[in-house]
Amino acid sequence: METPEYRQTALGNATRAMLMAALMMALMLLAGRVSAQSEVCVNDALDQQLCLASPAERVVSLSPGATELLFSAGAGDRVVAVSAWSDYPPEAEALPQVGDSNRLDLEAIVALQPDLVVAWIDGNSRAQLEKLSAIGINVFWLAPRRFDDIAQAVEQLARLTGQPELGQQQAAEFRRGLSELQSEFVDARPIRVFFQIWDQPLMTVNREELISKAITLCGGVNVFADLPRLVPRVSAEAVVMANPDAILTSGQDSSDLSGLARWQQFPELTAVKNDNLFIEPPSLLARPTFRMLDGTRHLCRTLERARASL
Repeated sequence: METPEYRQTALGNATRAMLMAALMMALMLLAGRVSAQSEVCVNDALDQQLCLASPAERVVSLSPGATELLFSAGAGDRVVAVSAWSDYPPEAEALPQVGDSNRLDLEAIVALQPDLVVAWIDGNSRAQLEKLSAIGINVFWLAPRRFDDIAQAVEQLARLTGQPELGQQQAAEFRRGLSELQSEFVDARPIRVFFQIWDQPLMTVNREELISKAITLCGGVNVFADLPRLVPRVSAEAVVMANPDAILTSGQDSSDLSGLARWQQFPELTAVKNDNLFIEPPSLLARPTFRMLDGTRHLCRTLERARASL
């Protein structure tokens, strides 16, 4: 026969059980919300959404440009391997290499157990990297075509590696520097420019390449902006017909004009007549990274010199 004391004890146990069940449910819901909040989703240059359950701890960079951007995003200590020619910042040179744009060592990449691989659309093989995606390795693609794409890439990489505030700060500083430079040269007298990125075969850039955008920011006019290819081949005859006011190329030694010597045989060229043959530092313009701000500053000063001679 149930006594009042028994009924009271049973009721107390049932109440405690209900409270415990409610508490467990609340904890599970809270854990779900925390997990959702920690998940990071970012769209890459292929407009593919990449979601990480938590910030990447082990990152493999597959291009020198991606390596620079990762370090700018504050993720240098998370990079476990890089591609060949990743020489900036200096710390990157000490990291293991897993191939170049022609061939990646997929086995070495898998063995590193990365939770994020950063690839470059213009340099890496999609077929190779689809093999990594197929086994569950996260691949994030980059393809900066505008100055703001550089800033956005740093913001995205900072988010994927758990430092969004730092990425925003770095990107804001880059954007501010570009804005100041653009304001300085917005009313600059237009000057026609041929930028020679390679001598044999003779190659240049069209309007979509970032070097061309740097020329435009400085008040220059790329004489081959309308060509369809990003990095088109041109003939010497086409350059002579375009008759640029200045001819620029890049090289380690600004006093070594041997790469532009061919143009001396065309004394009728405005650029040759006015001694407007210039060498730009290759490390500042070759990669779409934060260093392009310094490269563009240098380029603007060069075009100011060219204007003064016309």
